[in-house]
Amino acid sequence: MRIAFFCWEFWPWLVGGLGTYAIEITKKFVEMGHEVVVFTLNDGNLPSREDWNGIEIHRPLILDSSRIFPLFVKEDLRRWGHHIKFFSDIFAFNYLSASKFVNQLVRKEKRNFDIVSFHDWLAGFAGIMIKDNTQLPTVFHIHSIEEQRSLGGGSEVVKEIEREAARKADKIITVSYSMKEFLENLGYPREKLNVVYNGIDVEKYSLKNVNWRLVDKLKERYKIKEERVILFIGRLTWIKGVTNLIRAMPEIVKDFPNVKLVILGKGESYSDLIQLKQSLGLGEKVEIRSEWVSEEERIAHYALADVCVFPSISEPFGIVSLEAMSMERPVVVGARGISGLREQVIPSGEERCGVHVNGEDPHDIAWGIRVVLENYEEAKKWGKNGRKRVIENFTIERTAKETLKIYESLI
Repeated sequence: MRIAFFCWEFWPWLVGGLGTYAIEITKKFVEMGHEVVVFTLNDGNLPSREDWNGIEIHRPLILDSSRIFPLFVKEDLRRWGHHIKFFSDIFAFNYLSASKFVNQLVRKEKRNFDIVSFHDWLAGFAGIMIKDNTQLPTVFHIHSIEEQRSLGGGSEVVKEIEREAARKADKIITVSYSMKEFLENLGYPREKLNVVYNGIDVEKYSLKNVNWRLVDKLKERYKIKEERVILFIGRLTWIKGVTNLIRAMPEIVKDFPNVKLVILGKGESYSDLIQLKQSLGLGEKVEIRSEWVSEEERIAHYALADVCVFPSISEPFGIVSLEAMSMERPVVVGARGISGLREQVIPSGEERCGVHVNGEDPHDIAWGIRVVLENYEEAKKWGKNGRKRVIENFTIERTAKETLKIYESLI
């Protein structure tokens, strides 16, 4: 197949799990013999056309239209304040990408595409415009949705974009059965909805692939000697439960004084988390590192950890949990409400690989971490079970095959 793939984040410019997914799935498509053309956002410093790992990448150069948008957009968008620049950049990326795809690649160059794949509202404009201007089959991938991200609130404009993209698309793929049920309850077309779990490269995320010298350097950096390490990797935002994780630490330190929490990620809550840690008197018990690191260093962080905690309040899927499980680490995950993490992690029995908690409750998070630390030798078995579960159910190969099967059904 020849696949047109629209995703706002892609190599080398990444923001979160969506970018990681996009890179891995497109590389796997190419490895399986398909042709992939990616359209993605240009931060102004990247080439507008590039070939990478057999993938053709287009990054149209955009202009800042943030001063123009408030002149005609809805009041809902005016309330975004300075964030209107983000919306205007996303719109420009979508419009220019869709225009280049339709006018140049399809109409001028006469290139025959089989599928248009677009991801979240951030590429929703492009999907809608392409569907309106071509006869090509389109698939809308919903990795998250506004009602879920904001727990019922959020931008009405973004919600309208998501619903129109769902109406236009021939098929919808979402990332967990929890999200599928949520979308159905919101009125999304049930006959279009399909579930394909995200997957990871289990050879890459393996204890056999660890730079142990880098692990030693991380121990020096975080001043770790004999402490048990609790690790959080993810966006520093309230919905990931990281605030409640820090609030849980006084209880944990009381019972296990020889622990340290390492938080790795970027996000709007960084300053608030620093203040919270200081107000709770946690000092060096909590290390917050707000920067992007290489994949090699991410892997080293998992190897450093004794338990990985992802106490999301709402999480459609959660790739970091798979990465930790593949690295044979027991995990504590938020499992209330919309939770793909609940579908990943088995919390009891012979195949147990972690603990389910309520990410809204610091006391419950503390309880979950204590379960691991109090049963540390047993928890090592949970880590091994986790890797086995990822290998059997959550590989990027499986994700690619199931996604391609849905694409093929439209051809």
